[in-house]
Amino acid sequence: MKVAVVYDKSNLDESRELMIQSVYEVLSKRYKVSLIAFEDDFLEKIVMFDAVFNLSTASKQVHVPAILELFRIPYTGSEPQAHATCIDKIKTKIILSYYGIPTPPFVGVDINDDIPEIEFYPAIVKPSCEGSAKGLNADSVVKDHGALIKKVQQIHSQFKQAALVEQFIDGMEFSVGIVADEVLPILEIDFSTLPEGMERFYSYRVKHEYGSYTRYVCPAKIESDLEERIKNYAKRAFKVLGLRNYARMDLRVKGDQIYFLEVNSLPMLTPNYSDIIKMAETAGYSYEELIMNILDDALKRYEG
Repeated sequence: MKVAVVYDKSNLDESRELMIQSVYEVLSKRYKVSLIAFEDDFLEKIVMFDAVFNLSTASKQVHVPAILELFRIPYTGSEPQAHATCIDKIKTKIILSYYGIPTPPFVGVDINDDIPEIEFYPAIVKPSCEGSAKGLNADSVVKDHGALIKKVQQIHSQFKQAALVEQFIDGMEFSVGIVADEVLPILEIDFSTLPEGMERFYSYRVKHEYGSYTRYVCPAKIESDLEERIKNYAKRAFKVLGLRNYARMDLRVKGDQIYFLEVNSLPMLTPNYSDIIKMAETAGYSYEELIMNILDDALKRYEG
């Protein structure tokens, strides 16, 4: 079988390059594999393959599966509509709320909308359709309407998109991953070891510049009842959002209250870096086994 590992050539960094090369090496042990960039000649090249391992970025993760659906080429990851929903944090939270999956109180503020007063300070302000903590800084947590207006306007100006304003939950942070319908061990993200005075959430600089200061605990040291509730909510979210093969969800817990924050429908798979890799290793999967599980689960859809 000929397998293409598809990636976005315009959005490469060291971590993403390592992921692409690592997935390529794993799949090459079983299949004939080529690296295919999503660029002008993509349509001409991709029809020559029997399956695709989709590693595109947020800006392209809807386009790639849409094209593959058209040509009925099996691929990893969710269908276009699921990616389109999860890319938009506001739409994701609307769906989670509708299906009874707890998420912090929120409002979406589109460009040219009046910026409303809210009743859930402190609040955190994010771009609605960005990933990798883009747009999240120390001043993203606001405590009054003046700061809220300033931050929303900054998001509108910088990213040309709606701003998500949600209650900031000052609690424990977790991530939960699902692969091939299996909920992996929950990962706790401990920000207490960051330098004094630094924000205790995944801002851009915390995520990309201070990752080595952040402590990861997997499996998370939580009560079995809380663990079961988180996993049940995660399974429900996976289903109602139409996700497939694998995904990762971020949440916070304060007291006994669970708050789902975001859903990543195409999380990175970088060895020794990505959160879902840490969870899979705790579950007993090698990197090679994880990648093969994702592809095998994707191919099941096309059997028969």
